[in-house]
Amino acid sequence: MAAATVLQTPVPLPEYLPPSTPADYHRIVSKTLTIPSETDVTIPVGILTCQRDPLARDLDTTIVSSAFLKPEPVKSSGSKKSHTKQAKASAPPTLSKPYVQLILHDTVLFPEGGGQAHDIGVVTAEDGSVWDVELVKRHGGVAVHYVNITEGLEDVPPVFAIGKKVRLALGEDGFKRRLDHMSMHTAQHLVSAVLETRLGVPTLAWSLSAFPAPSYVDLPRALTVAETQLLQDEVNRLVFEGRRVWVEVEELHAGEAGVDSGTSTPANREMGRGLPKDYTGGVHRVVVIDGVDRNPCCGTHMPTLSSLQTYILPPPVGGGSAPFRHYFLSGPRLLTHLGSVQALLARTAGIMSCGMTESPERVASVVEESKRREKRIDDIERELARLLAKGLVDEMLQWKAEGGQGEWTKHVARTDDTVSGALPFLQAITFAMQDLLPNDDTAPAYTLLLTSTPSSQTATTTTVVMLFGSNDARVKQAGEALKAQFKTLKGGGKGARWSGKNTGVWLHDREGKAAEAALTQSTA
Repeated sequence: MAAATVLQTPVPLPEYLPPSTPADYHRIVSKTLTIPSETDVTIPVGILTCQRDPLARDLDTTIVSSAFLKPEPVKSSGSKKSHTKQAKASAPPTLSKPYVQLILHDTVLFPEGGGQAHDIGVVTAEDGSVWDVELVKRHGGVAVHYVNITEGLEDVPPVFAIGKKVRLALGEDGFKRRLDHMSMHTAQHLVSAVLETRLGVPTLAWSLSAFPAPSYVDLPRALTVAETQLLQDEVNRLVFEGRRVWVEVEELHAGEAGVDSGTSTPANREMGRGLPKDYTGGVHRVVVIDGVDRNPCCGTHMPTLSSLQTYILPPPVGGGSAPFRHYFLSGPRLLTHLGSVQALLARTAGIMSCGMTESPERVASVVEESKRREKRIDDIERELARLLAKGLVDEMLQWKAEGGQGEWTKHVARTDDTVSGALPFLQAITFAMQDLLPNDDTAPAYTLLLTSTPSSQTATTTTVVMLFGSNDARVKQAGEALKAQFKTLKGGGKGARWSGKNTGVWLHDREGKAAEAALTQSTA
């Protein structure tokens, strides 16, 4: 008899530990550059904790400076239009409410710059109170935090006095935002490097679009479909290899400052790009993708490419002029995009009552049938308009044959619930009349009033009004008479046609009769 199996109690799995930044991610390559340790001195942008350890989520630090900021009064621009240029990343923000402005010894929240948006987070004071950090900006070489304050405060709260200890944290939402920004930013470095080394195409500019939209690079020429596929294959080959990413920093040497951020050529990719003119931090920072790229940048970056599977959207169709914009997705944003596309495709398949793979053909079939149906409707409307026009022409000629004198006038009121088809149908009637009228003098002088109103009306209902006649001046006169009668009627015309739209309820026994009266009273 076999021995009974004794089930052992499983060993509890360790709690989930968030990934940590490798110790050699941040490399000081200068023997003289040090990170300030004095808590009354702010560490410059370039060697902040958020840049040395991009996966860090919180930090204990000290307040170096604090100030209470109120929104500036809106300046009147007078009668001239104001033209404002897009603000630089380091420009003080336009405030819509009061803030407490904090400068800290160090920060785990990234200040806007390098094409990357700022972080958001929370700051916890010594008394345990928690405050939202809504914005972080770079002023020169200093990271400045804008803290949302309680309504009614008119000065800096005591918990934010100089020298006080605080804890900064990204929080869950803040870290998701940081992870997305890092992923897209590092992917952009990788995409631009492959573009330049494999295809000889420099990146003119790039944009980290707001989540969840794709980011893009601007190129001097459009990529072909084959080049786009090559770019995607090479980028993802490097991702699969898990190439490491690290940062090298040193002092900013004389002559390196004052370069416009974002300008680049193949010859100066490493040393000539990414240093804003107003940067005063004194640190030259280069982001390195192992064996692939070296590029100055102040942003936060993933320590490895291993999680940055990247999708390059197909190149734009058609012509255009430079720069040519090519979109890409990576990291969490790519997963969100895939989920969104999957949901849209599943919804489309449900509406079409088919499998997801059959959706494109089914949609194409429905669109083609819709076009045929619209053509049939157009043909029927033209036929109907011609029948109505023939009835009006016959009535007009019979009126004259029976001894009618002067001008023949008539008001034809229609009910039409189509969204935008009323005016084209009335126009079709007038064109058909013009075609059916005899070319000799057997037709009398005439002015025709056509109106079209929806069956259900409110104060915002639109009634379409059209005049058509044998005399241009008479048509214009009748149009002015109608506008004088109805203050809510706006319109105009040229030649034998006049059209307008009236806003409000239009009843045939009230507004319709008044329009007929205005038409006959204006007869010369």
